[in-house]
Amino acid sequence: MKKLAAFLLAALMAVSATACSSGAASSSEASSEASGQAASAAGSSSAAATNYKVLMVTDTGGVNDQSFNQLSWKGLQQLEKDVPGAKANYSESKQESDYATNLDKAADDGNQLIWGVGYAMAGALQNAAQQNPDIGYAIIDNAYETVPSNVTCVVFRAQEPSFLVGYIAGKTTKTNKVGFVGGQKSDVIDQFEYGYKAGVAYAAKELNKNIDVVSQYAESFVDSAKGKAIAKSMYSGGCDIVFHAAGGVGVGVIEAAKEANKYAIGVDMDQAFLAPDNVLTSALKRVDKAVEQVSKDAIDGKEIGGKTYSLGLTEDGVGIPEEHKLMGDDTYNAAMALEQKIKDKEIVPPASKDDYDAFVKTLK
Repeated sequence: MKKLAAFLLAALMAVSATACSSGAASSSEASSEASGQAASAAGSSSAAATNYKVLMVTDTGGVNDQSFNQLSWKGLQQLEKDVPGAKANYSESKQESDYATNLDKAADDGNQLIWGVGYAMAGALQNAAQQNPDIGYAIIDNAYETVPSNVTCVVFRAQEPSFLVGYIAGKTTKTNKVGFVGGQKSDVIDQFEYGYKAGVAYAAKELNKNIDVVSQYAESFVDSAKGKAIAKSMYSGGCDIVFHAAGGVGVGVIEAAKEANKYAIGVDMDQAFLAPDNVLTSALKRVDKAVEQVSKDAIDGKEIGGKTYSLGLTEDGVGIPEEHKLMGDDTYNAAMALEQKIKDKEIVPPASKDDYDAFVKTLK
């Protein structure tokens, strides 16, 4: 995997405070000067970290969801290794009513920085931040219209890697029918769905053929059995590739792919380890690197409160795995060429239905 820490820090330093709605934020490119500053600052946290306590509160997917909760915890575990004196912990939420309770307990236990993982925690975390203005808070996958001064928001332009995996699906499908399984409908999951559909449409245009995309939501991020049932139905209905953006539900999607000897596309982390012969690729969100770096910035006393950081391909905050044995060199290299076009803003992947409809019109 690419070495990301210094570049991510540069990106975070370069992004200005942004007012935006859930799941969407603007970003600015890091300068070469900022990159140099990042490289020199990467090891500066240890002096400020004496007994610095950081805790993350998971959403209902839990810390072993094979997705972004697990990645967030990986980032904090790495923080403990890299920064002597930093102490990391987590609280698992079994149901949404646990969010407020876990956030209150985290404050009572003397944590200086408290992470909320997932947009579903937005209301509870905002209330906790208002009640505890001397404590720092951070949240993954949510941005507030007005960001509280003691809150840091980290969002990812998930439509960008989703476009790439959609393109790969379109180039790879033999049945000209592919699927998408979402967890629960939201602006965040829209980024995955419509970015993916746009990538499929782009490949279809390039190949001069029609490719159908079937979408279904599980109304859950934890019910792997439901994910497996949905995917089995898609495979039996003619889909040969299914992309999921559904947390633990996606584990069932990958199990179905393995049983049907079809392809699945993973999300957030490289999920090929779950089925090496069936996970075609994954739409990565490098949540672990972002959590670790923002936590280091907090320890160093940097002014990160009241800001929203948006990470995409340009900031190396999202992407696809380098391993590509199942798709072959030609398809992978074509996807990398598209990645560069996205970085150069020649292609702007859609993050919503309206944007998708407008994008598709440009392909006709």
